[in-house]
Amino acid sequence: MTLKVTSFAKINLFLYITSKREDGYHTLFSLMTPIDLCDDLHIDFDAEQTKVVCSHPRVPEDESNLAHKAADLFYQALRKKGHETHGVFIEIIKRIPPGGGLGGGSSNAATVLTALNDYHHQPFSKPELMELGLDLGADVPFFMFNGPAIVRGIGEKLEKPPDLRPYHLVLCDPGVPAATAAVYKRYDFELTSTQKYTMNAGLNVLLRGQEFDAGAWMHNDLEGPACRLYPEIREAKEEMELLLHKKVRMTGSGSSLFALFQDRREAQKACEILLEKWDGSKRKILLSSFGG
Repeated sequence: MTLKVTSFAKINLFLYITSKREDGYHTLFSLMTPIDLCDDLHIDFDAEQTKVVCSHPRVPEDESNLAHKAADLFYQALRKKGHETHGVFIEIIKRIPPGGGLGGGSSNAATVLTALNDYHHQPFSKPELMELGLDLGADVPFFMFNGPAIVRGIGEKLEKPPDLRPYHLVLCDPGVPAATAAVYKRYDFELTSTQKYTMNAGLNVLLRGQEFDAGAWMHNDLEGPACRLYPEIREAKEEMELLLHKKVRMTGSGSSLFALFQDRREAQKACEILLEKWDGSKRKILLSSFGG
């Protein structure tokens, strides 16, 4: 049996680093939402061995691929329940830029876990599956949450926010992948704890409302470290803001950048401006949306 499933990207509308644990992991306070940019996964459940293929040059096809790791982890947990297992063949049609902070690998992993759980008649509850996913990466549980989420801890604490005002977004892949571990390592708590407490407290109050306008609260603590590590991100961000007359933010640990528009025609026009200006460059421009 072969199944085609969709694996959506995400953006961080705001992201604050709140502390660093003794084990080296950073805790965060973030608002994440799925966007309609997606990969397609073709999953063959009748394979004898687990194998992943993807034509994108930056996506590994060996056991380091997160979709492969997800299948291995699922079958390992299933065997502990006394089930016999075999393998799965996964073809990834990649549209989400790898290393872009859009959660492509984590989304692929969550999609594989969910598909395998459904195929095997749901031997794991949703909380159990999300706990498995956390072993693969902090963003994986979010992609099983099925909607926007306020994310705390290292990614394991998820709650539903109020309705988000819908937006169209212009996404820019600046042509350089960002290494998540390197970006976090460069973060040095540049904001004081007082500033952080005030900002987080204000956001918590706002998030209790009926509708939340994320466009007014875009922020990313990791943007500074990423721009210092990768000048290409800073240059693309500055040019986008100059050309579009819009606030531009980075998502996740980078490298993708985005600007928000309430009107689709304005977003399309912005895409055209960037495509014309950057024709022939390694930067890629995409139009996407969330909410509504």
